[in-house]
This record gives sequence, C-alpha cells and structure tokens, in this order.
Amino acid sequence: MALRILIVDDEADVELLFRQRMRKAVREGLLQLEFAFSGEEAIQRLNSTEHTDIALILSDINMPGMSGYELLEKIKSAHPSMKVVMVTAYGDEQYREKARQLGADDFITKPIDFRQIEDIIQSFSKP
Repeated sequence: MALRILIVDDEADVELLFRQRMRKAVREGLLQLEFAFSGEEAIQRLNSTEHTDIALILSDINMPGMSGYELLEKIKSAHPSMKVVMVTAYGDEQYREKARQLGADDFITKPIDFRQIEDIIQSFSKP
C-alpha cells in the first residue's frame, strides 16, 4: 500500500518539483503525493474522511494566511500521532527550536535535499 504524503506549500512549482523527483516511487506504488497550497486547505483535507490515511505531512513554515507553525499546532492538537516535517528556507536554530516545541517530527531546509526526504519517508514508514 502506498504511503500517502501531504505536501503543504504556497508555491505551486513545489508540486512539479516533487512529482518529478519522486515519480519512480509514485509509479511503483510506494508513494501517493497530495498537495495543499495553504494551511487552510491542508486542514480541510485532513478533516475530510477521504484523507484519514495520510501518513506524513511536509509543510512550509512561511505561507500567507495560516503559517506553517499555526498549521503544525492545529494538526498536533487534532491528530497528535500525525508525523509532520517542517520545511523552510531559513535554517537557523530559532526556527528549528520553535518547530520542535510545537511538535514537529523533523525539520528540513530549502533547497530541498530529496535524499533527506527519502530518508525521512523511510524512517516514518517503518513499523
């Protein structure tokens, strides 16, 4: 069964990037990628019954409207066991610490290193 991942980022080109870089795993049925372009859209998806099997969320921190931090708080409040990885262009320790305090399971910086993403996916998909 494919591991469902929700990627939340306000930049539409992120979808194309993920689809290109992870196409082999998607084609082989290992991953199923879904995209939300705002924190609000991500919450709507998570609250819908057809999205109850999302195993991992990758969320940008800096987005208009609901920030990634606000999204993280809402997700962890409603779904405490949901795995959430925060993504940002700013790699300083202040961002990492705030993400950790809010319950993030991991933290990565842009530009995205897809080997790191693959490692994270493997670590979260192990029983």
